[in-house]
Amino acid sequence: MAAWSAIATAQGGSPEVATRPDANDSRDGRPFAVVDKRQATLAIYDAEGRLVGRAPALLGLTPGDQEPASAKGKAPDALSRDERVTPAGRFEAQPGRNLTGERIVWIDYEANLAIHRLRPAPASQQRPERLASTHLPDRRITLGCVVVDPAFFDQVVLPTLGGSKSLVYILPERETVLASATGHARASRP
Repeated sequence: MAAWSAIATAQGGSPEVATRPDANDSRDGRPFAVVDKRQATLAIYDAEGRLVGRAPALLGLTPGDQEPASAKGKAPDALSRDERVTPAGRFEAQPGRNLTGERIVWIDYEANLAIHRLRPAPASQQRPERLASTHLPDRRITLGCVVVDPAFFDQVVLPTLGGSKSLVYILPERETVLASATGHARASRP
């Protein structure tokens, strides 16, 4: 499934350059990712803010911008349907491995929230078909993690975010973007 762009270009043919959602991070120097929950996409940027790639993503089953209090501390397989939310906010991410040794990018280790490749799942879940769908509600199926095509994960996510700490901005889908103490707009934090 190659429904992602390796390098998107802005008008004029130059690579797309992003302004970080949190203006306080303008000189951060780390690569970053932006999860747009309204469009169900993951965009990966290098440390200079140049787009490396953008791809469709599977997100938490239940719409919302905050991790439900009832979900805190629960094992992923113990989450109820209403607790399967991809929370909005700014996260200090780091590469790591899950319990099976698979390479992932931890968005929030304590909340078991990560970016990872599409894994085999029961056929009834139709995850590959959901990831390819242009009908955005189809892309709501995960426990809260951000799940992308394995090729995109291996060719874009890991080389950019898989070597050191990075930032992940998950844009809110329901809540408005809040102003920080400095007056700069940023996504609300859970």
